[in-house]
Amino acid sequence: MDLDRLMTEQRNPLTSTIDELSTFDIMTRINAEDACVAAAVNDSLYKISTLVDAVVAALASGGRLIYVGAGTSGRLGVLDASECPPTFGTDPRQIVGVIAGGEPALRLSVEGAEDDVEQAIRDMQALDLSAGDVVVGIAASGRTPYTLSAMRYACAIDAKVGCIVNTPGSVMAETAHYPIVVLCGPEVITGSTRLKAGTAQKLVLNMITTASMVRLGKVYENLMIDVVPSNTKLTERAVSIIREITDANEATARRALANYRSVKAAIFALLTGLEDDAVHAFLADHNGHVKHALRAFESSQRA
Repeated sequence: MDLDRLMTEQRNPLTSTIDELSTFDIMTRINAEDACVAAAVNDSLYKISTLVDAVVAALASGGRLIYVGAGTSGRLGVLDASECPPTFGTDPRQIVGVIAGGEPALRLSVEGAEDDVEQAIRDMQALDLSAGDVVVGIAASGRTPYTLSAMRYACAIDAKVGCIVNTPGSVMAETAHYPIVVLCGPEVITGSTRLKAGTAQKLVLNMITTASMVRLGKVYENLMIDVVPSNTKLTERAVSIIREITDANEATARRALANYRSVKAAIFALLTGLEDDAVHAFLADHNGHVKHALRAFESSQRA
């Protein structure tokens, strides 16, 4: 497909006079276009959910979620992956973002990186990609050579493959087992896919990791019970979560957090009265799902 035929490269008739508008009117026009993005994502919810189910199965079995992209798409994948360890307590090796051009491309444009199909294969091999992993390619055009090459390599070794694209009928969507096609229409500035397409990708990435973490028991009600208290703000959040769930006073919550160094374990200990190894063993027996463990504990107490 020629570049000028891509949906993301079409001119938007609603913004053809944007260079003549006042600052406020430019804001209004951009905001109106952004308002279309959530509706476009809504049309893809079923496809997103099937990919999430594949991700949950992989992570539960020791596999990984690996995002691959170039430019804005790659940066968004790296961003989503990097936010999972502090938010959900995941191992940094479990959810990985790979960007064409490597770390320098996070800050600067690396010329030619998105076209380097051989480097994509080397990058996947460096990760020791296996059939137990899920690879998700991200590209507005749905045809970025680097990203497509990584996806094809993943398919060749029987890994599960998804994609997030913003153009219909793309080769990436045809390659993926779980294609997510979010059609946001032409950009405010022609071809500037860091705008609506990038926003759509960020929304989908948020959904994938958030829903996966919920399914894996890292959320209790709507609280982040695997948050890592690695700084003052996150420590205060951890204490607040413990108090919210257990009704403990602040001193008790802080003491439990210091003792177990885990929000989840502190909560389970305070709710059950169990201590030390018994807490960790009970949670491990229920794959870290606090509600499942609590139900089992309550059942054992009635028996």
